[in-house]
Amino acid sequence: MLILVEGQTEERFVKTILGPWLLSAGVIVAPTILVTKRASDGKRFKGGVSSYAKFRTDVQRLIGSRGGAYVTTLLDYYGLPSDFPGMLTRPQGSTVQRVEFVEHAIAADFGNPADFRPFLALHEFEAWLFASETALPDTLEPEVDKDKFAAICQSFSTPEDINERPTLAPSKRIVSLAPGYRKALHGPVIAERIGLQTIRDKCPHAAKWFADLESFAGR
Repeated sequence: MLILVEGQTEERFVKTILGPWLLSAGVIVAPTILVTKRASDGKRFKGGVSSYAKFRTDVQRLIGSRGGAYVTTLLDYYGLPSDFPGMLTRPQGSTVQRVEFVEHAIAADFGNPADFRPFLALHEFEAWLFASETALPDTLEPEVDKDKFAAICQSFSTPEDINERPTLAPSKRIVSLAPGYRKALHGPVIAERIGLQTIRDKCPHAAKWFADLESFAGR
């Protein structure tokens, strides 16, 4: 299984959490960080989503080299460039309906291949860190006010409902409580402490993706 990821955080998540889970089902996972720029000397700069064209090139490369492997993605929906298919034509409705519309539009742009599943984390990777009221504060203590963090968790029916407004996105809320938070350093550690099953229980859009991966592993 090949997974195109947004950056080092997602790469570590795949290697330390998602990969071992899928390996137990007999599936080997290889994450690849999205290439954002290629210099004239051939050097590649990785991490972040700068444009759909660069994303499409990387996906095409994975699909072309997969040898029958399942190809998927792990990118943040928050901040996704407007040139991605479906972004400018998203319907009114729930956030889940809107993100799935974009995922389906991306798949359609590739011709809907059976073994390609675009996935966008709603609204971003950090939302999953709100699946537990204690894991993040315990990891970053004494910097985080546990009561304030718990209050945020309790104010949403699911962490995936934490919105994408610039100052209120999941990552922005974490940094406001813990200025020392570093995504690539702390994110995967906290996610591992929470556990994949808890993330799955609390985040229905992510759970649907995990189920798709599980279904592929069971083939």
